[in-house]
Amino acid sequence: MVGVGYVGIVTGACLADLGHDVTCLDTDRRKIDQLRGGVIPIFEPGLPGLVHHNTTAGRLRFDYDYSEAIPGAELVMLAVGTPTSDRGKADLSSILPAVDDVARLMDPGTTIVVKSTVPVGTTAALAIQVAEARPDVAFEIASNPEFLRQGSAVEDFMKPARIVVGSRTAQAAATVRELYQPMIDGGTPAIFCNLETAELIKYASNAFLAVKLSFVNEMADVCEEAGADINYLTEALGLDPRIGKHFLNAGPGFGGSCLPKDTQALLQTTQLVGAPSRVVAAAIDVNANRPSRMVNKIAMATGGSVRGKRIAVLGLTFKANTDDLRQSPALAIIRWLIGHEAQVRVFDPAGMDKAAALLDRVEFAADAYSCVTDADAVAILTEWPEFAALDLERVRGLVAEPMIIDLRNLYDPATMKRAGFTYHSIGR
Repeated sequence: MVGVGYVGIVTGACLADLGHDVTCLDTDRRKIDQLRGGVIPIFEPGLPGLVHHNTTAGRLRFDYDYSEAIPGAELVMLAVGTPTSDRGKADLSSILPAVDDVARLMDPGTTIVVKSTVPVGTTAALAIQVAEARPDVAFEIASNPEFLRQGSAVEDFMKPARIVVGSRTAQAAATVRELYQPMIDGGTPAIFCNLETAELIKYASNAFLAVKLSFVNEMADVCEEAGADINYLTEALGLDPRIGKHFLNAGPGFGGSCLPKDTQALLQTTQLVGAPSRVVAAAIDVNANRPSRMVNKIAMATGGSVRGKRIAVLGLTFKANTDDLRQSPALAIIRWLIGHEAQVRVFDPAGMDKAAALLDRVEFAADAYSCVTDADAVAILTEWPEFAALDLERVRGLVAEPMIIDLRNLYDPATMKRAGFTYHSIGR
């Protein structure tokens, strides 16, 4: 497993748990040393125990030496990061040299599997790169995109909704199928297709989810103006089996490491092939403007200006059950508050350490209750379960002003009114 980022470490640990012999490889010695010492560099429920169990069993190892890990491997998975460049194009600067190193050291008959999210046509291009580097060596190549949700990645791997394998030969497809045979035997649908289709499935899946989120956020705005309730609206939508209940929660916009970069990369692909997607472009545009609408909501709730106001912010990560701050709308909102001279205190169950390097002029609280103490307004920006279960009587006694601006709709407006709060939410 080349790359011990989010996808690499989760996939490696889960494959080892299925009984495979896995070495996770990365050039970052600090990460490898951490993992060897039992320290998991990402926050993911269930992952530490899985890593410990499989390293103890001898099925999972960590290395930074390609010359030790690649020779003898029957299958090499590439799980190297492919972030988006400033122009929206996927950055392949990490995966290309990794492929060169694999090609140089692999044994004849090795199957290379691209787990990284890459633009359509990349896996075929990597096959050419390998063939040019080792023209004397037979090899196979396949695309096997991941569909892991942060916060539930271990469960997503072990109980996948589908498995997608792209290949050019029956042998490559059979090799990858063997990895997942227990799941396929258990009834997990498996799609076997060509390389380009597999690559596009990943982007299309994430783009469709982004479209759902942007649509729901627009409907929340309509609800506010029309006197409707977004929660009842989305409940009804979700009961339609053609739509489904997932990704229908109104909020401050989508973030994280996948949806923002994958929608941008797909949009560029559609433009390059001459079939531009206006739907994806609109979803990106709606999401880009979402934080400004949220900060306007906060400003209006606090009398038109946040200057000098003590704002308690609950939630930094882009979603609950992760420590990922990448593209988090919470950060954009906090920076706006600071820029408009608010006094900001923040708390997040998992994102505090990373936030310390990204935010200036904020106070970091030890817990939710110390965060809200003496606040003129409390803004809930991430849907952590503990924020939905606050002791409202205790909060009411701690704040300077009983105002909660709930950008995740965690509470019922009638309940908040009875508890003595001025309550603002989205689309209600």
